[in-house]
Amino acid sequence: MNPVVVIPARMASTRLPGKPLADIAGEPMIVRVWRQAMLADVGPVIVAAAEREIAESVERAGGRAVLTDPDLPSGSDRVFAAVELIDPRATHDVVVNLQGDLPALDPSYVRAVVDVLAPTGADIATLAAEIDDPADEDNPAVVKPVVAWDVTGLRGRALYFTRARAPSGEGPLFHHVGIYAYAREALSRFVKLAPSPLEVREKLEQLRALEAGMTIAVARVADVPLSVDTPEDLAKARTQLARTGA
Repeated sequence: MNPVVVIPARMASTRLPGKPLADIAGEPMIVRVWRQAMLADVGPVIVAAAEREIAESVERAGGRAVLTDPDLPSGSDRVFAAVELIDPRATHDVVVNLQGDLPALDPSYVRAVVDVLAPTGADIATLAAEIDDPADEDNPAVVKPVVAWDVTGLRGRALYFTRARAPSGEGPLFHHVGIYAYAREALSRFVKLAPSPLEVREKLEQLRALEAGMTIAVARVADVPLSVDTPEDLAKARTQLARTGA
């Protein structure tokens, strides 16, 4: 495998405008995510920026960024556009789509999503962590993957993703961790698909892949990294990283 990590970023977040450049302990958030991705050491790391100020912030820190059309409809489209720009000959056969709002990301999670892709022969790979807070089980903001786990309970195949509590009955429930690794051909196919009925209904993009017959491998990780989506999340991230000195 020859992976590349792409971090899509845009300023126009509805809940936290300008969040890629939000300061966390003296650094823009997008730079912190780029640094954590570099520590994973799985391949080059590129920021797919919708605006020039994001690209300039990354470049000042020593990273690489490319400008993409600000009107692209999703992060997946932005990732694909960036990969086509930097690698038109498709030398990178695996593309990691890493969210730009995970400033405290454990770099091993990037390695985990790459490592689970090839052995399973899946089109896409992603991550999940067991839910440990009962309040999350019925929280529609927490996406639950329904996974057919292997005998180790550490790897499996996604059967569905939902905002509802699922599956029913006794047993653990899981929280989706939205980091993806795509086979290059699968990413190209995915971004050309129209939004699917279940995707529209659940507002979950990964259901488009499942409805099209694509396979999604899942690796189990220990916990869910803090995602910065709101001012409250940003305050938590600032406190967490100030406390750890990261």
